[in-house]
Amino acid sequence: MKRILSILFLLPVLTIAQDHSEQITQIYDEALTKGRVYEDLRVLCKEIGNRLSGSPEAAAAVEYTKQLMESYGFDTVYLQPVMVPHWVRGKKEVVRAINSDKHGTYEMNALALGNSVGTGSEGVLAEVIEVSGIDEVNELGKKVEGKIVFYNGQMDPTIINTFGAYGGAVAQRSSGASEAAKYGAKAIIIRSVTNRQDDIPHTGSLRYKALINQIPAVAISTNDADQLSRVLKEQTLNVYIETHCKQLPDVLSYNVIGELRGSEFPDEIIAVGGHLDSWDVGEGAHDDGSGCIQAIEAVRLFKALGIGPKRTLRAVMWMNEENGLRGGREYARVAKEKGEKHIAAIESDAGGFQPLGFSTSGTDEQRAQIKQWKNYFLPYRVWDFDQNGGGADIGPLRSQGTLLIGLRPSTQKYFIYHHTPADVFEAVDQRELELGAASMSAMMYLLDREGLK
Repeated sequence: MKRILSILFLLPVLTIAQDHSEQITQIYDEALTKGRVYEDLRVLCKEIGNRLSGSPEAAAAVEYTKQLMESYGFDTVYLQPVMVPHWVRGKKEVVRAINSDKHGTYEMNALALGNSVGTGSEGVLAEVIEVSGIDEVNELGKKVEGKIVFYNGQMDPTIINTFGAYGGAVAQRSSGASEAAKYGAKAIIIRSVTNRQDDIPHTGSLRYKALINQIPAVAISTNDADQLSRVLKEQTLNVYIETHCKQLPDVLSYNVIGELRGSEFPDEIIAVGGHLDSWDVGEGAHDDGSGCIQAIEAVRLFKALGIGPKRTLRAVMWMNEENGLRGGREYARVAKEKGEKHIAAIESDAGGFQPLGFSTSGTDEQRAQIKQWKNYFLPYRVWDFDQNGGGADIGPLRSQGTLLIGLRPSTQKYFIYHHTPADVFEAVDQRELELGAASMSAMMYLLDREGLK
């Protein structure tokens, strides 16, 4: 009798930690056998295409994702207005080396950087001076006056996390124009920010500093950058640049939001999402069509499996991450204004590749709680829970106490496609995309069932 009483006394202790393995297995099985994420991404990429903020394609993507979530029976689907920049590329760029000794006059593969001013039909013709980065421009000072500055800084191939290597090289793209302009440069050319040798130029956003002359900026492919560097070691060279890009007035766009209402704690929100806009080249498949459609799929899996959430789940398509971050900021502003409580936000914006883990930004207790769930993901080779970070669009929520979580896929191929015409649907693997969506859904499930400390 004493033995029976002892066992009964221990039962509450043994059942405190609930095992979610069976439900998480069902989430992955559903995503891998009956998932919709791959077909939904195909429609976004192939029937709508690239989705630069302010473009008709971006407006079409807003309507498509709204209708998609409505078709899946989300409790509420709505649009959140946000004013976004409207930059247009215009006619194809011309970047031409003039009368080199060995190659004569030749064209380079180039794209204007996002938000850049254009040259107009008169173009810019000037001598080129090569630098490895912004520090070297500051050392040269007035020696760059009247010249085209060629930034040839490379991503460090020895850094295995390619996002770290990207971070070490991207300043020449984001800040290089203003840094060169303050010494009188006429334009800049940058080496595309990628770890691959090829003929594909990479665009991306620049930021002009206030009260500094705005000068044109273009990126050339890594192969062209290497050739230009070789020529400059042998001779003085002039380059002609012609671009027709311009900034138009801001236009009205929308974040797209779909919800499943929580039954027990409806005022606690778990958001999951990606950014709906993309650059105006390629189809924005990895950046970030994958993240958007994975977010919709992550919530759809709850509906498909009949899982009634305790907390309110939101799939959010943020607009204008690429050249303004207006959507993420507006979403956080409205959340604060309404007094909404986001306990966690999950972002996928690192491509639709094989998921390896999750990064987190929150309190030590919150991060430790997420790490405790690692064993649920190990059967799916999702193992890395040690990295810091969340995501650009969810970043503005951090000041409101929200735990930020980033889906972290393999990074080795991402910068092959990033901001290029090669970022198309065919570059995404169906199984890897499905695994990412399932991982996001599983993380939402654990947050929903367990809450946060």
